[in-house]
Amino acid sequence: MQRTNFSEMACSIARTLDVIGEPWSPLVLRDVWAGLTRFEQIQADLGISRKVLTERLNHLVEQGVLERRPYDRRPRYEYVLTEKGAELVDLLMVMAGWGDKWLAGEAGPPVLYRHHACGEIGGVDLRCAHCGEPMHAGDVDLLPGPGAAI
Repeated sequence: MQRTNFSEMACSIARTLDVIGEPWSPLVLRDVWAGLTRFEQIQADLGISRKVLTERLNHLVEQGVLERRPYDRRPRYEYVLTEKGAELVDLLMVMAGWGDKWLAGEAGPPVLYRHHACGEIGGVDLRCAHCGEPMHAGDVDLLPGPGAAI
């Protein structure tokens, strides 16, 4: 299936979607982050076809989000997050927070997050890197950046 290429658009959201905008990719990243690092583990968890999973893993490796490491002589590989991939997990945590708030229903969130630094259960809170104040859609103005299309 031919994918639309967003990588050349002058938009960071579009460029990010070019990496993880296909619906299986965020779920593959979630599984690797959660410790399911081998092909068979990911496939069993997601119920995804071998062909589609192979395509997704290859794409994520090509994009530098995952690294493929051999774990025996056959060769077989496990997948680990790169620094680039770990930062994408931060995005997934924001998505999970939105889903917990708006879609979890009466049962509540399916996963809780315990913060290593304080040991408390919490969620992601977007804050300005400069002043520390909340930074949500209504708290910012959009200005053209140095990479803006003219």
